[in-house]
Amino acid sequence: MLDKILIEVDKGLKTLTVRTHAKRSRPDINLKDTKDLASSDMKVHSKYMRVNHSGEICAQALYRGQLFFNKNTEIKSELEAAADEELDHLSWCAERIEELGGKKSKLNPILYSSSFLIGAVTSLIDEKYNLGFLAETEKQVSLHLSQHLKHINKVDVKTIKILEQMRSDEEEHEKSAIKMGAKKLPKLAQKLMSSTSKLMTKSTFNI
Repeated sequence: MLDKILIEVDKGLKTLTVRTHAKRSRPDINLKDTKDLASSDMKVHSKYMRVNHSGEICAQALYRGQLFFNKNTEIKSELEAAADEELDHLSWCAERIEELGGKKSKLNPILYSSSFLIGAVTSLIDEKYNLGFLAETEKQVSLHLSQHLKHINKVDVKTIKILEQMRSDEEEHEKSAIKMGAKKLPKLAQKLMSSTSKLMTKSTFNI
């Protein structure tokens, strides 16, 4: 058990401090940055990407937490595959933040720790609810990405392309979890997750 804990601590520190390299090419690789984007838009867009970057930090922690006590090999392979795609998102967001002149959230260490704990607890309760938690998380992330896309200046085609691909991936992760037998979470749990997500979004947008 001690070895597992040390491995997770190492993975957490690397996620927070080491530059992630995506396995897939950025979806906006063939698009050129426009020179028509105002500095005020760049500032706002970098904040939205900071929110999404922090969301991907949370996603990595959730997956690692869910895997910590998981013994189902089918669920394990699904979670690991989804985590790999989320690492791509993490890399894309970090790069786009830099290009827009922004900074990552200072809250990321807290977000990682709390998300790992939540993932670990849900995996202990019931594996079907574990999948249900995953499905609901991906659903809410997709909704947030859709909202962000409404606020991005249409001139910023690179940011839009990244967010659209991320949303597509999140929707597929939700479908996969449901296909594997995810239990729908109680309404109270859904509302609590929604409120927590909104709080994270608001705080990371500013910090």
